[in-house]
Amino acid sequence: MWNKPKQKQLARIPKLYAQQDVPAHDQIVYMHFFLGGCDWYITEFDGEDLFFGFVNLNDMQNAEWGYVSLTELKKLMIHGMQIDRDIHWVPKKAGEIEKIREWIEARSDWRR
Repeated sequence: MWNKPKQKQLARIPKLYAQQDVPAHDQIVYMHFFLGGCDWYITEFDGEDLFFGFVNLNDMQNAEWGYVSLTELKKLMIHGMQIDRDIHWVPKKAGEIEKIREWIEARSDWRR
């Protein structure tokens, strides 16, 4: 993994379930990882290895909110390319991210 998050950066991410009562479009995305057309938008972290966030594996039909392991992200490689962390990412509401906003709007009955 390029640009591995430092402990200090990970410590800024709320614990799992901290945003559970916040509407999906208002949840803050604290970190973004990407590889090709795939994106992992991170909203929560267990403090050890487990993230929660929105995942789009280059297929918006099957994109979803869920859990992903930092260890697994670090190991991910496709055609010799490693996953990367967006070092210019500024925390923002999920509804401000086009891919997430479109997904939420298409599923008006969805709740976390």
